[in-house]
Amino acid sequence: MFAFILFGIWANVSAQEKPAFSEEVKALTQKNDSLWDRSKETIVFTGSSSIRKWDNLQESFPNHQVLNMGFGGSQASDLLFYLDTLVIRYNPTKVFIYEGDNDISAKKRPREIIGTTKSIIAKLKAGNPDVKIVLISAKPSISRWNLRGKYRRLNRKFERLSKKDEALLFVDVWNPMLNGRKLKKDIFISDGLHMNSKGYDIWYNTMQHLVNNL
Repeated sequence: MFAFILFGIWANVSAQEKPAFSEEVKALTQKNDSLWDRSKETIVFTGSSSIRKWDNLQESFPNHQVLNMGFGGSQASDLLFYLDTLVIRYNPTKVFIYEGDNDISAKKRPREIIGTTKSIIAKLKAGNPDVKIVLISAKPSISRWNLRGKYRRLNRKFERLSKKDEALLFVDVWNPMLNGRKLKKDIFISDGLHMNSKGYDIWYNTMQHLVNNL
């Protein structure tokens, strides 16, 4: 009887637990709902904190309606879970995705990440068959430089995936963030993982043609 009561208490507590990122996603949608003009074509950038921390993303592309739907710490599986809420509901014509960075750090294999990415792509296409999807390569960083081999393998898989589908494009931010084989260390903030304005300038230069001309 005592065990049954304990189980009931545990089940009740578990039922009340919110999914990971639920509060951040709620705040994101409230903010972007107030900015979004449904009469205009929409471009969504989504993924983990490297997108979330791109503070001047909208200002960088003033001729387009760009929504920043990045949520810090997320992995590809989290994006898949929230895809309807963060992306599909805004009926975007273009979606830029940055996932895989935290996945590799969490010891997920590139093959698993690609499988989840394929599910994301399929769901986006089901919502809008004409949507253009840009896969942003994993970036190098000081704090995760020891994992560079795994990131490179993931990036090669992203690139190969993009070549199989005309709706997909791959943008390489890895190599522009290097000087030869060495990492540009002055483009990061003190945590060695996230970028400063110099880093985001590199990202802007690699993606501006895809935003403006895709």
